[in-house]
Amino acid sequence: MDLFQKCREFTRARQAMELGIYPFFHMLTSGQDTEVMMNGQRTLMLGSNNYLGLTADPRVKAAAVKAVEKYGSGCSGSRFLNGTLDIHVELEVAMARFLQKEDCIVFSTGFQSNLSIISAVTSRCDYILSDSMNHASIVDATRLSFARTIKYRHSDMDDLRRLLERCSADEKGGILIVTDGVFSMEGEICNLPGIVSLAREYGARVMVDDAHSIGVLGEHGRGTAEYFGLEAEVDLIMNTFSKTLASLGGCVVGDESVIHYIRHNARPFIFSASIPPAQVAAAHEALRILEAEPQRVRRLNEIAAYMKKGLQQIEAVKVRESGNDLVPIIPILTGSAGRTMYTAKVLLDHGVYVNPVFPPAVPSDSCLLRTSYTATHTNAQLDEALSIIEKVYSEMAGNTEIDFDIEI
Repeated sequence: MDLFQKCREFTRARQAMELGIYPFFHMLTSGQDTEVMMNGQRTLMLGSNNYLGLTADPRVKAAAVKAVEKYGSGCSGSRFLNGTLDIHVELEVAMARFLQKEDCIVFSTGFQSNLSIISAVTSRCDYILSDSMNHASIVDATRLSFARTIKYRHSDMDDLRRLLERCSADEKGGILIVTDGVFSMEGEICNLPGIVSLAREYGARVMVDDAHSIGVLGEHGRGTAEYFGLEAEVDLIMNTFSKTLASLGGCVVGDESVIHYIRHNARPFIFSASIPPAQVAAAHEALRILEAEPQRVRRLNEIAAYMKKGLQQIEAVKVRESGNDLVPIIPILTGSAGRTMYTAKVLLDHGVYVNPVFPPAVPSDSCLLRTSYTATHTNAQLDEALSIIEKVYSEMAGNTEIDFDIEI
């Protein structure tokens, strides 16, 4: 069989294109902001992870430009060899201080961060207990590791306890519990108190992926552990720079000895080019703004509560309950893939962009529209978006022709 036969037989995406409801790769001709130019029209952006609105902040942009002028466009090597700049180290010091840990290591992407951390700290005799709804980067990291990986039912502490009892009976290996802090599709906050309590009881270590929590949760925006008052109880906190910190890259903070080990044993880190100067400078400046302006976090939480209430008041809209009013990720349940794609297209035609979400990001019967918000959204923009959503859903009510299945 020809290796490329499967490529020629891949027709699912083309089917959606032919139906005019293909939901991906929409072209922007403006920067990320609360309003963008998408497909040639003004569009309200309810689908980005620009939580504090810093991608358009003049201070962040100026810092990136200044770094390029001084250091050039790239580092021409890995951090391990010739690619470590003074600004890499400065950002690591700043992130460790902000997240109140001893040390930090900066990676080139958030995805690479999880690959590096998990594959480095776990080995053949160890166990990884991973929430069943963790991000794809965690899933792939467990595959890269030689550890034995077991998924526990989403946020189910009884199931986690059962697995801990089983794994702790094997005294040859250690146990790492890995969870998203905020689950990126659902907007749920993990049960960190329950996880920490069980980890302490069974001698396990805890890693939290705070990609959607930094700048979102906690009085100072330090994420899930700060929100629950458990910063000293979490062993490793991963963060990405592509969301709140308006750049690209990622990091992990923890005890100095653990970070030192990861720095010298993480193959995805050692064999990758280092994060470019502009991204380092942008992330560091965004961090400075977050520290100096914690009111942005409070504004973001207010917007989340406002939009959740507004969406719940629209009769035809089914908001997926997340158990909190703080997280600026509000999913709208849609059911079938066809309805999801069609609704996303009609909303975009009316000037509102949301993220259509399909398997494997969610179960096959739980397709949804992921709406997300930015601290710099104005009330006028939010009200305009609610008005458009209500109009579109009212016009679509009772239309069963769009309830069809289609794979992407």
